[in-house]
Amino acid sequence: MLNEVSDDDLAYLLKRVNYYNKLLPGAQLNKDRSTRIGDFRYRHKLKTYFFDLFRYLRCFPDHCRFQYLFGDVTKVPSEPTFVKSRPINGDNGNSVLLKLNEVRHFNFVKDRRPFNEKENILFGRAKVFTAQKNRELFLKKYFAHPLCDIGKINDDGRNAQWLVSKASIRRHLKHKFILCLEGNDVATNLKWVMSSNSLAVMPTPKYETWFMEGSLIPDYHYVAIADDYSDLEDKLTHYIRHPDQALRIIENAHRHVEQFLDRQQEKKIAILTIQQYFERTMQSC
Repeated sequence: MLNEVSDDDLAYLLKRVNYYNKLLPGAQLNKDRSTRIGDFRYRHKLKTYFFDLFRYLRCFPDHCRFQYLFGDVTKVPSEPTFVKSRPINGDNGNSVLLKLNEVRHFNFVKDRRPFNEKENILFGRAKVFTAQKNRELFLKKYFAHPLCDIGKINDDGRNAQWLVSKASIRRHLKHKFILCLEGNDVATNLKWVMSSNSLAVMPTPKYETWFMEGSLIPDYHYVAIADDYSDLEDKLTHYIRHPDQALRIIENAHRHVEQFLDRQQEKKIAILTIQQYFERTMQSC
């Protein structure tokens, strides 16, 4: 597969690889705490993570060693580790991103409804847990706002006044604006929202995945709002009054999404990312 890559294509692939894998040559991997590929077996509750990682690791020799963390990872490990998510800011070099839990996170839509035919409303449905203070704050500020149709969909015994029924993606797409607030790590819906003809509305992200959320530009790929959400009404009103600017953001978002639609290219980048991991940790793989 890699032999098919042209020199021009390789430059783009390596740009992505170097984004995901920031390890420096000579990175230290503890042999006792790491796992041999030959010993990597399916005994994990998070099975989609296991199979997403295994399908690439099987391209390499059994003796190669690696570390991994499954689930919503919000801190940087002390050693080079394959993860689904990592903090954007600070030294995140030990967090090597791979496309894990793809079936949940990498879903895109074909939105046939033009932006100008959508409702002038910010729409959002999400689970809200005790630790997600950012989502609670947003609902507290804007649950009954005339420009918003938002609510929580999980009944955990708290804030029953915010409870609403779940809504399909199709219903979301009737609205010009869709709320994309981070939860345990990234906002899961951001990928499909950016592939639609609606605008993603969110603060500057703090976490990133294979989708490279850290490379997104505020008010270029999405409608950026303040961390305290104080400018939400002004931002929504601005793009309602200036649909030409909204359409440019949607076009830029689509261009970002297009990078992830070529499945063969995505496989090549994942394999190269893992290959670089072994090289940077001084392994002959």
